Amino acid sequence: MVDARDGKVLASHNADAGLPVASTTKLMTAYLALARLRPAQRLTAPLYRAKPAESLLGLEPGESDTVRDLLYGLLLPSGNDAAVDLADGVAGSVPAFVAMMNRAALRLGLTETHYTTPVGLDDPGNYSSARDLVALARILMRDSLFRRIVATRRATLRDAGHVRHVTNTNTLLSRAPFVDGIKTGTTNLAGDVLVSSGTRHGVTLVAALLGAPDEASRDAGSLALLRYGFSRYRERRAVSRGDVVHHVPARFTTAALSLQANRTIRVFSRADQRLEVRVRASSSVIGPIPEGTRIGSASVSLDGRPQGSVALSAASTLPAPVDPDGVGQAIPGSPGRALMDLIAAAILAAGTALLASAVFARRSRWLESTIE
Repeated sequence: MVDARDGKVLASHNADAGLPVASTTKLMTAYLALARLRPAQRLTAPLYRAKPAESLLGLEPGESDTVRDLLYGLLLPSGNDAAVDLADGVAGSVPAFVAMMNRAALRLGLTETHYTTPVGLDDPGNYSSARDLVALARILMRDSLFRRIVATRRATLRDAGHVRHVTNTNTLLSRAPFVDGIKTGTTNLAGDVLVSSGTRHGVTLVAALLGAPDEASRDAGSLALLRYGFSRYRERRAVSRGDVVHHVPARFTTAALSLQANRTIRVFSRADQRLEVRVRASSSVIGPIPEGTRIGSASVSLDGRPQGSVALSAASTLPAPVDPDGVGQAIPGSPGRALMDLIAAAILAAGTALLASAVFARRSRWLESTIE
């Protein structure tokens, strides 16, 4: 079991053992279909000769279905015919697709994984490990369509003149409100397999349990894994509304302006994760600044990953700086002084213009005398 955000392993036992994985093989089938096909693209179902007791969507040879519906048929009822239809649509044939599956496994670093089928029926050359299944599931959960499908308990597919009602074989979805995926698998050699996921407070955990003796043990073990994982996390207040998080020196005074957060940011994290608050604000300020004026912002990160940001505002009013002699004149840099400086600059500019005009007149008269 790992944290889907950073891959941190929270629990592990024989995680690298290459074992039969049954229909969780279809996770790679889904990965390639999502990468190579468009959801609205239509595929024509090839002839599929199913063995007794296989899981099927019920496709008829020659019927046309969208990739989206085939993915629902692949991931909810675990339809083997849907897997073959997608494989044929991606690569043109099942053998060519299986070769693509193994190249993808190598590229993704799934070192204990090998495929001989897009379906997952028992075969000595078709295996994976708990660690590899979790790694692939983490990648797939970044895809919004995949996340939506695997979190669905039931769906109705209306296409090609057919209406099909499909039910998710992942019964863990109804056992706990935080469970949101992913895929089951069951064969004689593999036993009961489940790659599961759950999300609480923005944290998603992904777990894989292989070789359970039955569905009840599979679900109980997976739920125990996820609950243990979430017990490792606590809510931490990175920034609270009204907290002073920064002070900015006020120019021409010995004071500083306090900046407070405009809202609260909470983070659900493990004790070993580094929480950091970074402030962006001016290096100094000058009054007058009314209380509540936005001055900067603060961003929150967890192990370097952004978690949110909050505006910072003046916690109190900062008055304009005053002449230390007490004569009531604003000192340089204040608004009053700035106005005086502006007037002086205007007078100087006018004088300069008059002087330039006089010099130009004298030069013109000299030029005229020279020409004559």
